[in-house]
Amino acid sequence: MYDPKVIIDLIAKNVRETMSPFGIPKFLANTWWKKAGLAQKGEYLLFTGMMYQFVPYIEKSTQYLEQFEDSKWTKYMPYAGYVPGYLSGTGLALMTSAKEKNKADQHLLNIVKILKKSGVDFKYVPELDHYSGILLYDLGDQESFVEHARIVAKKLKRQGIEKIITVDPHTTYALKVLYPKYTGISFDVKAYFEMVNFTGSNGSGRVTLHDPCFYGRYLELSDVPRQVLSGFGIEYKDVEKSEKFTNCCGGPAESISPKLSSEIVQRRKDELETAGEKIVSMCPICLGNLKKAGADVEDLSSLLARCIN
Repeated sequence: MYDPKVIIDLIAKNVRETMSPFGIPKFLANTWWKKAGLAQKGEYLLFTGMMYQFVPYIEKSTQYLEQFEDSKWTKYMPYAGYVPGYLSGTGLALMTSAKEKNKADQHLLNIVKILKKSGVDFKYVPELDHYSGILLYDLGDQESFVEHARIVAKKLKRQGIEKIITVDPHTTYALKVLYPKYTGISFDVKAYFEMVNFTGSNGSGRVTLHDPCFYGRYLELSDVPRQVLSGFGIEYKDVEKSEKFTNCCGGPAESISPKLSSEIVQRRKDELETAGEKIVSMCPICLGNLKKAGADVEDLSSLLARCIN
């Protein structure tokens, strides 16, 4: 295990310098929208929180963390704090394959397709789409989280943003619960699958849903994707630890201890596989972690996009 304080301080430094936990310049990480033909005016703002975009970089950085965890090199981790965030982030971006970036982008393109088919009046403004800071909160650095959250919330407020569509549980929880609590600024926040409003005939089969912690335990949104899937004729088979009682995929622990994260996700994979069906995830972190563990898993957005006639 790495020294948690060293990792947390490094993430906080990167967020302060680049608004990214990995120090990756936004112009390198956030390019998916250029392929989508999105409007810049609409009732709702599509706010990705950069989580899907970050997944390829999370996986690449975790490879190195796994390699050096508990080795003699761990003691040199504090020196990473002396490297400018944008410099280390640019290096990480250049080491990450375009193929993996395109895979992550496809989930966002699927969500856009779903929203358009549902007739949602939404816009996307790249300049307003920022990381929410949620990992800082998860790891206990409340001060750095609040500092970052205030910056993001004020930017949105200055532009008159009131209604937001989110695409992942971490960002949804941050904007819906934490931002009002710590910044005093509130928005009408909806997860994208709450906006689904179309009929399709391409749905069939059975799946097992993995409920992310934030959707299952804290936001209590687990029933919504189940209702959506049922509407398309897709059956779901729950395992014992589902909805409010879901188990974690281990993702948030990756930055501190990839080994611990691997143990947690293996247990969750084994639980989900008792259902004997393909696993569907609603979170980019869960998706990446379960895939790494060898699970047969896909993102909810991919499944819903296939239901469009």
